[in-house]
Order: sequence, then C-alpha cells, then structure tokens
Amino acid sequence: MTVNPSALPPQYDPKTTESKWQNAWETYQVFKADPNHPGKPYTIVIPPPNVTGSLHMGHAFEDCLMDVLVRYHRMCGYNVLCLPGTDHASIAVHTILDRKLKAEGKTRYEIGREKFLGHAWEWKQESGGKIINQLKRVGLSADWSRERFTLDERLSTAVRKAFVSLYEAGLIYRGNYLVNWCPASLSAVSDLEVENKEVDGSLWYFRYPLTDGSGYLQVATTRPETILGDTGVAVNPKDKRYEELIGKTLTVPIVGREIPIFADELVDPEFGTGCVKVTPAHDPNDFKMGNSHNLPFINIMNKDGTLNENAGIFKGQDRYVARKNIVNKLEKEGFLIKVEEYRHAVPYSDRGKVPIEPLLSTQWFVRIDPLSRKALTFLDEHNSPRFVPEHWTKVYRDWLIKLKDWCISRQLWWGHQIPAWYVISETNNKITDKTPFVVANSEIEAIEKAQEKYGENTKLEQDPDVLDTWFSSGLWPFSTLGWPENTEDLKVYYPTSTLVTGFDIIFFWVARMTMMAGYFTDQIPFKDVYIHGLVRDENGKKMSKSFNNGIDPLVLIENYGTDALRYTLIREVAGAGQDISLQYNRKTDESESVEASRNFANKLWNAARFVMMNLEGKTPQILGFSEVEKLELCDRWILSRFYRLVQQTKNYIETYGLGEAAKGLYEFIWGDFCDWYIELVKTRLWKDSNTESRLVAQQTLAYILDNILRLLHPFMPHITEEIWHTLSQTSDEFLALQNYPTSDTKLINAELEESFNLIIETIRTLRNLRAEAEIKPGVRVSVILQSEDETERTILKSAQVYIQDLGKAEQLTITPQLELETGQVVAGVVGTVQVLIPLSGIVDIASLQRKLEINLGKIKAEVESLTERLNNPGFVNKAPKKVVQGAKDSLAEAQKQAEILQERLHRLK
Repeated sequence: MTVNPSALPPQYDPKTTESKWQNAWETYQVFKADPNHPGKPYTIVIPPPNVTGSLHMGHAFEDCLMDVLVRYHRMCGYNVLCLPGTDHASIAVHTILDRKLKAEGKTRYEIGREKFLGHAWEWKQESGGKIINQLKRVGLSADWSRERFTLDERLSTAVRKAFVSLYEAGLIYRGNYLVNWCPASLSAVSDLEVENKEVDGSLWYFRYPLTDGSGYLQVATTRPETILGDTGVAVNPKDKRYEELIGKTLTVPIVGREIPIFADELVDPEFGTGCVKVTPAHDPNDFKMGNSHNLPFINIMNKDGTLNENAGIFKGQDRYVARKNIVNKLEKEGFLIKVEEYRHAVPYSDRGKVPIEPLLSTQWFVRIDPLSRKALTFLDEHNSPRFVPEHWTKVYRDWLIKLKDWCISRQLWWGHQIPAWYVISETNNKITDKTPFVVANSEIEAIEKAQEKYGENTKLEQDPDVLDTWFSSGLWPFSTLGWPENTEDLKVYYPTSTLVTGFDIIFFWVARMTMMAGYFTDQIPFKDVYIHGLVRDENGKKMSKSFNNGIDPLVLIENYGTDALRYTLIREVAGAGQDISLQYNRKTDESESVEASRNFANKLWNAARFVMMNLEGKTPQILGFSEVEKLELCDRWILSRFYRLVQQTKNYIETYGLGEAAKGLYEFIWGDFCDWYIELVKTRLWKDSNTESRLVAQQTLAYILDNILRLLHPFMPHITEEIWHTLSQTSDEFLALQNYPTSDTKLINAELEESFNLIIETIRTLRNLRAEAEIKPGVRVSVILQSEDETERTILKSAQVYIQDLGKAEQLTITPQLELETGQVVAGVVGTVQVLIPLSGIVDIASLQRKLEINLGKIKAEVESLTERLNNPGFVNKAPKKVVQGAKDSLAEAQKQAEILQERLHRLK
C-alpha cells in the first residue's frame, strides 16, 4: 500500500480529502472483516435502505451513529464486521414502475411478469448502486465485499428454507380471511403497514324496514357503500331498547335482501343508535360476527377499489363515487334520516397512502403466537434484546403480546415468489381456493412431491404472489451471514452486537427479526437495540415528503463536507433516542450548525499545522513521551485533562451517549488544547532549540495531537485520517486501524485541574479588562492580583510566566493587600482574586472617558425611545406579540449595556 503523506496545505479542502480517503479505504479493503481475527466479535448489519431513491437525512443520521460505534470498536481491537446491503422494497418499487408504465399508457399486466421484473432489476441496478455510493460518501466503514441484497440468490435460498420450515411445522397456513387491502398497490398489507388517521367525515343514519311491516330500525354508518353487502344487523345483548327485536328480520334498503337482527357483545351501544349493520366481507368486527352467527359473506369490492357485480347498478363505480350515488338513491327513496359531521379514525395504507379496504381474500399467514411467545421468553427471562433507551422495552413487549397472525402474501411480482406450487391439473388447470398445492424449496422438489401424491401426469403452477418484504427482512441478521448453512461468518459474527434503528420500525422490523431468529437460531439476533430519534427540520417539524420539508444531506456535504455534517448530526443528540433539529436556510442551502462544525474542522486543521511546523519534521514516535518529572505545570494540566477526556469519551460511547462524547471532544480540542495549551507553550517553542523545556513541549504537543486524532476519528474520520498520515509520516498504515487511546489514571489530577481553572479565568479576565480599556495589543501593562487566600496566591505564583505571557504583563504583582489607590484602573474579580490594571500612562483616560460618555448617551437615548414605545398602549395592544417581545428584549439589552458603560466610567474617575 502506498498512500504518500505530504505537508498539510494552508486551507482544509474537505472534497479532496474525503474522496481521497473513501477511495483508499475501499481500494485497500481496510474494513474487510476476517473471521480469524483474534479480537472479540463486534457486528452491525445495517438496516437495508430501500432501492427506491436517494439517501435522505434519516439515513445519514442513522449511518453516522452506526459508524461511530463501528470505528470505535475496530480501534479498540474488536473483530468488527459492518455488513451493508439494500432491500428490494416490493410495494415501493411497484408504485414507481406502475407510475412509469402509466405515463407510457401501459400496465404491468399488459407487458407481463417477465418484462416487468426486467424493469425492476434495471431499477435496482440504478437506484441500489446510487444508494450504496451515497452510503460510502457518508463515510460508512462497511465491508463492501459482503454487500447483500434481499433478492440475492443466497438470501432467496434462506427465504425459501424459512417458508418451507414454518409451513412443515404448521406455522404457515393458507386461508380465506379478511385482510387489509391497498387499492393503490393492489396488494394485501399487514396490520403493521396500516396507519390510523383522524379525519373529518360523516355519520349517516338510515331506516332499515322490519320485514313484517311493523316499523323500522335506525342504523348509523360511516361507509354507506357497504350497505350493498349487509347480511345482518346487530345490537348489544344488554341493550334493553332492542331486546324484543332480536330474532326478527329486516330488509336492506334498495337491495331488498332479508337479514336477521341478532345480539353480539362486540356492538357498542353508545355508537350511533346502538344498531350496527353487519357486512362480514368488509369489516374486521363484522367478519368476527359473521363467523359467530353463520352469516353469508358478500364481497362487493374489486381489488382496485371499484364495486363488482354484487353491487348491481353501481357495478364499476369507484368506492367513493358509489358512496355518493348510494346516499343519493337512499335519500330519494326515503331511507336517509340525517347526516352528522363525524371525526373518526380511518385506516390508511402506509405504502399506498390511500384508505385501506378490508377485503375477503385467500392469503398466506404466519401463526404468530408460538413465535412471539418465544421472543417474550427471551425478553422476560434474559432482558434480550436490551433496548436503549430502556423505555422502548415496554413498547416492544406490549406489541409482541398484541400481535395477530401475520398476512405474508402480497399480490405483486417484484419480490420472493411464494414457494408453493398448485396442482392445477386437479382443478381444470386453474388456481382456485380448492386447488391442492405442495410447498417446496424448488420446482424440482415440488414436482417430486406432487407426482408422489397425484401421479406422474400432474401439472403445476407456482403461486403468483410474493412474500411480504418484512418476511425476508426478518431473516436479515442471519441470512446475510450465510444461514441456513453454518458458515464461518455465522459462527463468528452471529448474534450481532448492536442494531441501530428508528422507533418507527420496532413493530415492522425489530419484532420480526427477534421472532424469526428466536425460532430458527434459538438466539436473539442482536445484544442491544439502540433506538435513535428523528432529524427534524429547522422549525422542529418531522421531515416528510407530504410537507416537502426534507433536507438533502448531499447538499450539505457539498457545501461543508461529510465530516462537518457527521459531527453536527451526532453532536446534536442530547441523549440516547432524542430527536434532533437541524438549522437550515432553504433559500441559500446553508446551515449555521453544520457551518459551526466545519469551523471546528478548520480549527483542528490549523492547530495541527502549527504543531507540525514546530516539530522539526519529527513524528510522535520519534519524539517519544517525556519523563513525568520533566513535565511542566501546563504539560501536567493538559495530560490530566486529556486522560480524563479519554475516560469520558469511552464511557459515553459504550453507553450510547454519542452526542455527549462529541461535545466533550469539541470542548477539549477547541478550548483546552487549541485555545490554551498551544498558546501556553508558544514561548517555550520559540526559545533556544536545545532547551529541555522546548523538547518536552514538542513531545507533549505531538502526543496529544496524535491521540485526539484517534479519539475524534470515529466522529470525523476523513480529516483525522489526513492529518494523522502527515503527522505520523506513514504510507502503509491507516488511522482507522490504530489503537484507540487508553487513560493513564495516575496522571489525572483533579486538584491540579481546579487550580488551573483559576489561572485560566485570571488570564481570561485580564484579557477582557485590556479590551474594555482599549489597550492596544502590543502594549505590555502592569498587573496586580490581590487575594487574601494564601492557596490562591501560591497557585497564581506557580503560573506567573503564563499570566505574563498571555496577559502581556510587563510587571505582575501578587499580593494579599492592595497598597495603592484604586482610581483610574480597570478591575475584575475571579473567585476571591481581584485583577487590576493601572491605566495611568497606558491609555489617554480623558479620551477614553469622552468615548464612553458618547456611547452611553446613545444607549440612554435608545432606552428612552424603547421605554416610551412600550408605555404606549396603542403599540402594546395592536402590534404583533413577536414585535412587542422584540422591543422588550431590546430594552433589556440596552439597559444592561448602559449599566456596563456607567460602571466603566465610574472606574475611570
């Protein structure tokens, strides 16, 4: 390997640096996992993004969090595998391709399955490759040689094996049940893919005549079109109002069908009139009552949401068009009593984004109870998996308890075709609900099974449906590692270590994986589940396509660099699982928060250049580490602060406090190292080149810089790799594979750090006083530090050289008592230390007084104007609240400025 180090250029260019190291990492397979590596395994399989578009901010956030964990554990000596991949996303891809075909005036049924799948694979090559390249651009340190796709042949083999095994164990069955049907995608969807939305609708009240002519019942419904499929009316058995009517019959309006009145506890007597029309083929509760009371099931709906031949004159009409027409007809014929506004929950397809239609259909189902019970046992007896934050454990547990049998068949073509073959020769060469079938791992195996049972002349046709995408995704943690074969990867890297994912797919995906893994591997597939929050927009709103408020991460990467975006996203996390907001100007594509992170990168870059320019071409390895007894006060202080940082950073990362870790690194690098330590040792660096003090400063600078690059690398990998190569002058190693720093607790000195805080605050106060008195930068002054506390005076004396250097003090007096007049001085206080600068002979006091008086006059005028404005009822009562509050804030700020100016003038008298 040859990656030649060179001197750092004056300006940091993220585009050049980031593409350079992304290419180098991939070219030299830096992140390729090896099952024979001696370290303890640490595995993350990434949640596979759908092959339906571009990287969005949620992906970027999730990938950054994962990559910090992955890079950290790799540097800590673990045998790390980060396995990438993509999901085929059946419904989403169908939606895209159906839309494209519609624009061409075609449908998938016209071009046929084979051509449609050809288009789908072309889409996958284009979009899937785009997503992978974008993941690489974010800096994800994955083993790209192990990249997986849910329709890869090896993963398809695993899917077929899982299906057949579950079927043979009686855990998969085929039946005619009421399912959630999505008219947009023309497919069944699972309960988990249904989102209930509160909508403003109507509640219609209709008369249902008693068949004996003795009157009628009032029935309320939110779906008048389903009247055409009514086969009963139900009342609650405890409802005294209808007790005498139970057992009688009604005539369905405009249909003329005679239907029974019966009692069932599922009826809510408070809804409407307490009489509920029952349409077993089109409502989940009605389906239960239909089975309980042996009612006919009449389906009135086609799969595209139009009405079928059972709808009579309304055949072919869209369900919502038919609703209006049916209501109009009922009104004309005198059956409509009244209409009320009614806000209620309507189930929407999460994929198709349209209201679902409960539809009677023959589908494949998984019996959930045995699988969920096993997952519950792992959770209750072993706290496996462990959720971070912990409160998601209860949510996960509650969901496992509530899960119903899982409809896994989808009426689509793109996906894993169900491994069931119908013996159509037994039913006149057609697939019907009564056609016998065989389930097998392959067509050859299916033929053998069918011939054994039905004879050699059997004719088979494979089920045209595909499996729910979540079925294959449920196998992802172990199918990607080679299951059902007992591969080396499966032996070493399974179960995985951490799943990083959003809370919104705990039910869709996390529970599917734990149930499938529990059944097939007798292990939970991951130790920890780290649930992250959302990235919200600049107004704190959830990003969504419907609101068109998404922020493109690639735009921010172009403007500020990958490391700046990575660091911003991680730093903003205030606690594990918390949402973050991202500042963003949509007119300019600028972000103050990402810009601040870019400034941090520039600060590190400039500090590294300064350090290396003062090392005389020597590397940290050549310089070595100084003997402890030769360390000076500020050297011991920075090492104490550094080793405390190492402890803090490792503790935060290992407890998923990634945002806190990022903030701690920022504070140390920008504050302790750049703003203070480098400034404190400049004088030593510029003295005679042979002094021991200079060598110790060089050794400490090199050591700290080398190690903060290692600490920061998981968060900002590209800039740290670039600086480290220049610092270490190596061409055959990578920072990504170096050891993460460890803490030397013997050099952590809390008392020293506390003492040094006094020194830093004294210097800071001295600098502020110089600025307040407008003392020119090159002018050296006399400084008096007064404290009655002997300990404070001892500390200040030990740091006298630092105070004089950074405070530009010609003369420094440290005294328990003041022995001079305090007039014409600027003064400040640090703890119980008074910091004074006599001004006589240094500044033109009269000129300074005049300037301060002029500024004070302007501020007073502003205070007077704002006060008058706020005392005006017309302004306060009529102006917008924001404007009034702005005036109040401005007044408070002006009053504070006036106080400061008056105090400064007082000191000069």
